[in-house]
Amino acid sequence: MNFIVYDIFLLILFVISVSVFLYRGRKNVKKEGLLFLYKTHWGIKIINNIGNKYKKTLKVLSYISIFIGYCLMAAMFYFLGRIVWFYIFNQNLVRMIKVPPIMPLIPYLPQIFKLDFLPPFYFTYWIIIIAVIAISHEFAHGIFAAYNKVKIKKTGFGFFPFFLPIFLAAFVELDEKEMSKKPKLSQMAILSSGAFANVLTAIIFLFILWSFFSLAFVPAGVIFDTYSYSIVNISDISSINNISLDNPSYEQILTIANETNFSRVNVMGKQYILTKEFLDKQQNVNDYILLYDDAPAVNAGLSNIITEINGIKVESKERLAEELLKYSPGETITIKTKRDGKTFDYSITLGEHPEDNSRPWLGIGFIDEKTRGIIGKIISLIYTLKKPNVYYEARFDAAPFVYNLFWWLVLISISVALINMLPVGIFDGGRFLYLTILGITKNEKKTRNLFKVLTFLILFLAFLLMFFWAISFW
Repeated sequence: MNFIVYDIFLLILFVISVSVFLYRGRKNVKKEGLLFLYKTHWGIKIINNIGNKYKKTLKVLSYISIFIGYCLMAAMFYFLGRIVWFYIFNQNLVRMIKVPPIMPLIPYLPQIFKLDFLPPFYFTYWIIIIAVIAISHEFAHGIFAAYNKVKIKKTGFGFFPFFLPIFLAAFVELDEKEMSKKPKLSQMAILSSGAFANVLTAIIFLFILWSFFSLAFVPAGVIFDTYSYSIVNISDISSINNISLDNPSYEQILTIANETNFSRVNVMGKQYILTKEFLDKQQNVNDYILLYDDAPAVNAGLSNIITEINGIKVESKERLAEELLKYSPGETITIKTKRDGKTFDYSITLGEHPEDNSRPWLGIGFIDEKTRGIIGKIISLIYTLKKPNVYYEARFDAAPFVYNLFWWLVLISISVALINMLPVGIFDGGRFLYLTILGITKNEKKTRNLFKVLTFLILFLAFLLMFFWAISFW
């Protein structure tokens, strides 16, 4: 049975359990804004003990926390600017991504929007990750508050009351009057400590992820990115599927591709292959178009995970090339591949390499993708142990499930740290920046006015994101 069935059962069981718990403890539930908060005193004693016991360590960490806070805020400004730029000038890609740019991470989001480049995101992952991130985040606020002699009034968790009582976040309620009387650096250390804790959580689980991957997975094949292809001038196309074309246009090619998934294209006497899937991936087509070369791999529909050639295992690009060079053009080889957990055998006759007819040619390609942006660098860091284009197999069935849990935990920890330091009033970064500006200007009125301008700017950028996401579908 598919795991998602068990996962949905756990979701239903969780909702029922939380509903019963909240009903029994309804005297502790208070409504604040859009949230219902369950207030208690859980963990306050532990928080105070840590805050009062490790004063020297927390003093040093206070400065580190503030520094990390500024780094995260600067990164968030940069990231927000880059993503706005992307949404304005890459409408075709935005349309393909589909997901609204401002949207909470909910269970099954990659599955709902068919984001194949992301691992599945189950409710089980969601509840574990929310618990780890929220508790560590809020406990850090409490510990630094205790260190700075700010009273902790309550702890607890919050949830949206609409439809389902889903656990949303933990909280630590501080005495705001005491907090406001503390020096600016003390307040800033308390405010940035939650994001600092998220960064530490990400680092810890990144090492756990790397360790687990090295123990639970082994190289078992090669993943190629594409079939060999060439750039051709649309005007040079003479026929498609033996149908002659005079003055061919992109619209004609698109119509034929929609009718037949696999088409043979004649370009000035040379044969190429056109598939609907490959055409759909191409953007801003004008005079030129990409076509697959008439190679053995694309003609056979070769799956992109190669594990063996004539019974010899291939576990890297270099090993694959080495095995192929043992054969000559015209020889037939058996290639074993994997797709969706199943094994397939292909009998393929090797062709002549376009640049050297004495060498065998399979007709596959590898793309050296360079990551961009902050999130891209984070994902690249997570995948450090994975060699490019290598297919890994799990040593035991549960390994991919556990690996993906750690993967999401690291990514979401960093994401929460970044978002939390966004300088808007509802986040810790808002008050953090306000105190920074106040420390520079020494004037409450100037600080309020400047902070309003910055808040308006960020909200305007958020509006631009949603606006250009919406118009991308028109």
